[in-house]
Amino acid sequence: VQLQASGGGSAQPGGSLRLSCEVSGLSLGLRYYAIGWFRQTPGNEREFVAAISWNGGSTSYAASVKGRFAISRDRNKNAVYLQMNSLKPEDTAMYSCAASRRPIATITVYDYPSWGQGTQVTVSS
Repeated sequence: VQLQASGGGSAQPGGSLRLSCEVSGLSLGLRYYAIGWFRQTPGNEREFVAAISWNGGSTSYAASVKGRFAISRDRNKNAVYLQMNSLKPEDTAMYSCAASRRPIATITVYDYPSWGQGTQVTVSS
């Protein structure tokens, strides 16, 4: 499984960015998987941000982003999106998407064995 995150960049506080995660290399048996977004800043562990179940029917969010971020997926395109609104300086981090071994949207990093390269998000005035 290959995952490629994109869409990062710079934004001002209160602004918006939309991240994309393209998934490829899936076998039929791996199509029932959740996708998660995590973020990491230097010297810190990866932090869960949001996740979406295999069919998009359920989502999970970290308390720090709930109400500001929205995760969605397009199964036809094998893509997952993270719409980030009302950005804050503390949202600054490297954002990575990952494919879960499970179909449900879990928050623990250990459920996600497949990772893509991250995309940097910087929020500052």
